[in-house]
Amino acid sequence: MEKVQLLKVSDNKRFILKKDGSPFFWLGDTAWELFHKLSKIDADLYLENRAERKFTVIQAVALAEFDGITVSNAYGRKPLLQNSNGEYDPTMPDLTLEGDNNYSYWDHVDYIVDKAASLGLYIGFLPTWGDKYNKCWGQGPEIFNGENAKKYGKWLGQRYKDKTNIIWILGGDRQLTTSKHFSVVNEMAAGLKEGDEGKHLMTLHPAGEFSSTYHVNDEKWMDFNMIQSGHGRLNLENYKMVSEDYVRLPVKPVVDGEPRYEDHPINFNPINGYFDDFDSRQAVYWAVFAGAFGHTYGHHSIWCMCTQPKDYFIMNWKDAITRPGGNQMQYVRNLIESRPFLDRIPDQELIAENYNGANHLQGTRGEKYAFIYSPNGLIIKVNMGRISGENVKAHWYNPRKGTTSYVGEYLNKGTQSFVPPTSGRNSDWVLVLDDSNGN
Repeated sequence: MEKVQLLKVSDNKRFILKKDGSPFFWLGDTAWELFHKLSKIDADLYLENRAERKFTVIQAVALAEFDGITVSNAYGRKPLLQNSNGEYDPTMPDLTLEGDNNYSYWDHVDYIVDKAASLGLYIGFLPTWGDKYNKCWGQGPEIFNGENAKKYGKWLGQRYKDKTNIIWILGGDRQLTTSKHFSVVNEMAAGLKEGDEGKHLMTLHPAGEFSSTYHVNDEKWMDFNMIQSGHGRLNLENYKMVSEDYVRLPVKPVVDGEPRYEDHPINFNPINGYFDDFDSRQAVYWAVFAGAFGHTYGHHSIWCMCTQPKDYFIMNWKDAITRPGGNQMQYVRNLIESRPFLDRIPDQELIAENYNGANHLQGTRGEKYAFIYSPNGLIIKVNMGRISGENVKAHWYNPRKGTTSYVGEYLNKGTQSFVPPTSGRNSDWVLVLDDSNGN
């Protein structure tokens, strides 16, 4: 397994690169409760499964949402000590070695970070969930202010300074609505940067259907922007959110860090049914082709590491890691990495006639190639001549299977129509056009 490298932003501010300059495709999974709920054996199972499916980033929270401060982890340990007032104090991490295996909460976090690195995985590391400073909903308790947030951030930064597979993610599914909230986030960022000497990239995970640009786009610590397109409705146009951030100044890379989850109740209500693998695929191709440098998949029973299924979380997480949507995410990575990476741009001018709503076509291209995604297999009319070459070769790429079929060679001018092999829901296709003289 290739050793993980520190990451950096590309010179054109659109992509993330490894330290050696090679491109990095963010293929994330939300495992928010990973540190808090899983044992070593279960963490190994989960991480190995994700590495096999070619994920590159695991998003996890140190002070997790579901009683992450007050309820012990799999080894009976909590992350923080209580101060003289009986309050859990973020400046007092619990490092004592009592209890099972003489093993602290933070030793367990270290184990998971190192295990991920051994598998070539990065940890999108949230220092805390947002309810710990803005309990507008959730369990809290609110324990942060600007001062202790900076101290906690500095301690974390120092602890993980020499880990090459860390990406800091602040925020945690909450809007910043008061000066206190901004102070907590900005001071924590300052502490992290002081502690790790600026070695690791940083972003912010916002509330649903918001972008980090809404709050902190101009902050110098913000290396790239993250949106949470969320779980509110079918055919949610995350491509619009990505497109808006793509043209925003100052230019920064953008990623959808929490789209609609596979097997999540639509608009949070099981009566509406559940998002499926098609919804996951539609979200990833819409976002990446609109200009995102990668994408985060999520499953509703994985983020919480569910062990007791019910109508809201309908399966055990060990069953959820085999779901089709999670397996199919590797195919978008394969496709993007199959062509020159750093000259890719979104380009809707490729599309001569588009559709509204669920049938929206999304296009992207490099100098010598183009991809156009059709969610429901409807005809694609292409404005030719937007990539190089007198002639182009056309293929269909199957997002469900990761397979390619040859269509033919065409003159690279005028308007050309392409009819996908099948149509209807769960018949999404990517049209691939290549300069015939290219490789």
